[in-house]
Amino acid sequence: MFFHYLQNLFRALDFGSMQAMLFRITAVLLCLTVHETCHGLAACALGDPTAKSMHRLSFNPLRHIDWLGLAMMLLAGFGWAKPVPVDPRYFRKPKQGMALTALAGPVSNFLLALLALLLGKIIYLYAPYGFVWNLLFEFLLYSLAPLSIGLGLFNLLPIPPLDGAKVAGGFLPDRTYFQIMRYERYGMLLLLALSYFGLTSSLIGDLIYTVYEWMFYLIF
Repeated sequence: MFFHYLQNLFRALDFGSMQAMLFRITAVLLCLTVHETCHGLAACALGDPTAKSMHRLSFNPLRHIDWLGLAMMLLAGFGWAKPVPVDPRYFRKPKQGMALTALAGPVSNFLLALLALLLGKIIYLYAPYGFVWNLLFEFLLYSLAPLSIGLGLFNLLPIPPLDGAKVAGGFLPDRTYFQIMRYERYGMLLLLALSYFGLTSSLIGDLIYTVYEWMFYLIF
């Protein structure tokens, strides 16, 4: 009786949805970890040892996860990781140093997407046909690459506290830049509102497809 119950439960499981969720969780962890680590590496290269001293120059996702932000990313498509600490006083030009440090995150996501597509091409051309290789191919092309592109594009929006605001700030007069940064805490509320009404997905959705298509034809 119990064995029969287990059989029915096993048949009822939606393994396609479970696989999609597993792929999404893995891709989110990879994208956020690379993004935050590259912020820290950029800051370190520009003279700021803060992230290094706090052990944030790591590809261990547990060092970067904000659990609420991760849940939001998985459920709502909008989330965040634990910000890498940066002290602009170490930079020779603080505003420009912050812009370069901020830019490193989205750039790393675009490079990760290119790497995912390149590995997918190698699998397509040279790997023997098999279930595991097919799963890896699907993960790289249909989960990791588009999600990494989406994270990079989203972070380039010029809304504090996103990276795009700091990148744009590198081109603004100091007074204007610091005035904008004073309202950084309200930017998160704006982003939540945009996400709730689906405006961020409509703004970025077509861009993700365009960038993905361009990268795909570049690699394949």
